[in-house]
Amino acid sequence: MATRSTPTERQKRLGAELRKMRLAAGATTEYAAGLLGIDRTRLSNMESGIRPFSPDRIRTLACNYACADGSYVDALVAMAEDRGRGWWEHYRGTLPAGLLDIAELEWHATRVRTAQVMHVPGLLQTEEYARAVFAAVLPALSRLEIELRVAHRMERQQVFERAEPLPYMAYVHEAALRMPYGGSEVLRQQLDHLTTQSERDTIDVRVVPMSVGGFPGAGHALLYADGAVPQLDTVQLDSAHGPEFTGAEAQLTKYRAHLDWMDNAALPPAASRDLIRNVAREL
Repeated sequence: MATRSTPTERQKRLGAELRKMRLAAGATTEYAAGLLGIDRTRLSNMESGIRPFSPDRIRTLACNYACADGSYVDALVAMAEDRGRGWWEHYRGTLPAGLLDIAELEWHATRVRTAQVMHVPGLLQTEEYARAVFAAVLPALSRLEIELRVAHRMERQQVFERAEPLPYMAYVHEAALRMPYGGSEVLRQQLDHLTTQSERDTIDVRVVPMSVGGFPGAGHALLYADGAVPQLDTVQLDSAHGPEFTGAEAQLTKYRAHLDWMDNAALPPAASRDLIRNVAREL
């Protein structure tokens, strides 16, 4: 199978899970490579996502690693079988790979939860609001780069329009509702859109009011994507140099606790919509 010069986060995650399974079994690279009839270098490339795993090889390794979790193995096999080109691939070479990885993560997630403090979540943004958010990036983006990012962000929202819409929970701090990206009229239209989207069956929007005071992870945008099995959950964090991804159990536990805190602190859905409407009326 061909090598990949730049594996996606999903491809790297599959390789990392097979490496984790091997280490849990106490198996060496020599042993695993021997099982597959390949050399150590090729196995290392497979575990780093540079070379793909075939479904048969995943099952061979899982059996010899004595992995008894059938659902987990099936989920890994499904990842290996999925070699189709997602819609985000037509942006490859024109947008940073991390943005494409976010789209792929959302597309394959069984549920997404997000916590936002500075702006409305990307999947719930209007085009004009998204354009204003990207115009605030430093160093400044060119007009073409802004438009590419806006188009990509709008296409990400098709997860809500497919046959099985993505279940989505957004925790939004009141501060984000009041940040006037694009000016008052753009923000008003954005808040109206947010209210409308929150009424859909698969989308919940919960607002954390200013009155709550301090909160954990202040200022950090967080996306938690549920995988096909809990072991494949992924957290994506925003940073000044691009998105960061982690599937480490300690980090997953920490951010699940973060979201639980947000859930306890946020207003119920109806009260959240009332607050959003009130902010819009004040503009």
